[in-house]
Amino acid sequence: MTSGNRIAVVGAGIAGLACAKVLSRAGFPVEVFERAPDVGGVWSATRRYPGLRTLNSKHTYRFSDFAMPEDYPRVPDGAQMQAYLEGYVRHFGLRENLRLGTEVVAADPVDSGWLLEIRDETGVHRTSCDHLVVANGVFSEPAMPDYRGAEAFLARGGQLYHSSEFLDVEQARGKSVVVVGYGQSACDIAEAVSHVAAETTVVARRLLWKMPRKLSTGLDFERLFLTRLGEAHFRYHSPRGFERFLHGAGHSFRDTDFDVIQELTTKKLGLRELDLVPEGRFEEIAQSTASIATEGFFEQIRDGRITVLRDTSVTELSGTPAGCAAWLSDGQVLPADIVVCATGFQQRVPFLTPYIQRRLTDDDGNFRLYRHILPTEVPNLTFAGYNSSLLGTLSAEVGAHWTAALLRGRLALPSQEEMGEHIDTRLQWMAAGTGGHHAHGTTITPFALHNIDEMLADLKFRLPLRTRLAQWFRPVKPAAYRGLSERGQTPAAPTPPGPAPTEAATASAEPYPQRDPHPSQA
Repeated sequence: MTSGNRIAVVGAGIAGLACAKVLSRAGFPVEVFERAPDVGGVWSATRRYPGLRTLNSKHTYRFSDFAMPEDYPRVPDGAQMQAYLEGYVRHFGLRENLRLGTEVVAADPVDSGWLLEIRDETGVHRTSCDHLVVANGVFSEPAMPDYRGAEAFLARGGQLYHSSEFLDVEQARGKSVVVVGYGQSACDIAEAVSHVAAETTVVARRLLWKMPRKLSTGLDFERLFLTRLGEAHFRYHSPRGFERFLHGAGHSFRDTDFDVIQELTTKKLGLRELDLVPEGRFEEIAQSTASIATEGFFEQIRDGRITVLRDTSVTELSGTPAGCAAWLSDGQVLPADIVVCATGFQQRVPFLTPYIQRRLTDDDGNFRLYRHILPTEVPNLTFAGYNSSLLGTLSAEVGAHWTAALLRGRLALPSQEEMGEHIDTRLQWMAAGTGGHHAHGTTITPFALHNIDEMLADLKFRLPLRTRLAQWFRPVKPAAYRGLSERGQTPAAPTPPGPAPTEAATASAEPYPQRDPHPSQA
């Protein structure tokens, strides 16, 4: 593509903003469409549930070239995270690229790119682009249960929300609240409302392992999930080096480590006393996500402010003159003025036609994307943020550089057949390792570093050896990757106009220039 080719990005969350910054600096005109009135995606004021905060610290959940404010707490809340992203927009001059309050309602492929139908406060309009970046987010379309009796429940004054729609904790004051689910958002919301609600009940179909932010001196959440040694404890589909030892002859060391962490977690959270020890081994904590123990959640259970009903589910809602209630699969009936469903999200792209969506996914709805970015059967289209992880900001940033190299004809891709085989291997491994709980192939936890390494290898970009060695034992520092941004700011090289590079073109293209990144602290 040439520097004049127009790129449309759908979504102004972390991934969309990273793409806007990287691609515009690569010389492309970029327009970002966001249906919300502000930037932030999951951090937008329009969908921040009570208790929302980052999982990891401000030192690891940041862009490589834009630090969080020094006065932020170690773990920022949702409003602070949204303000950080607003600061990113100002710092890199992205405001003119944004069209906030503008929803893409349809996108149709044409010979020269895409024809978009957009809706803003003035009505429905049409526009076009040469390349489309889907950055709508894997946490954007709520998955709501279809409860029998919901109409009667609502008619009698009951309130039913998805977690992304429940925004004000004061709504729960003096009410009976039922939270459905046991993931991060469920526990965050339950803890927040338990301080004002008359009663708070969590209905958990399946308990998940949750890790305290700090287990003991020198052992915390980030050392397990954000170091190379910690990541190596989980089985990757193509283990290398020390990983082969941990999952082969040295598996007893790995198993012992998990046993120790599991016992420390059980004792620190008091899970036995609360009858909340999950089934299965602790390593199952990494099934497309990593659940952190919400501060104060288990304390509120011990104090009687939260009740957790395990191994059951809501089957029906009811509303009668006597009040509103939730009926459970084990026969219990709970008073329920408010039901909050922390039941996850649908991984889909609603503005694409069914035909295009079928070409993007397999029969099980899994996205078939090479490097979680490139569909092999739909031209002029890439995805951003579909490699969601605990290093989401850094993963999105590196993914944006990968896309820029692709569009500039500086990325040598395998054949379409080889990419398809790689995708098949990854999806089969994910399904086998998570029992199908793998977010349709759009999440890479706990393998963020593997994914980043693979993209960097494609870009011929190497971290200094001392930095990689430090990452084995200390959490990753995104600033170590800022040389990638410095290298990618040269204008796009002129090429004949047309769609995104084809397999034949990219196979013969000059590789992305190789240069060591800017020196940084290991």
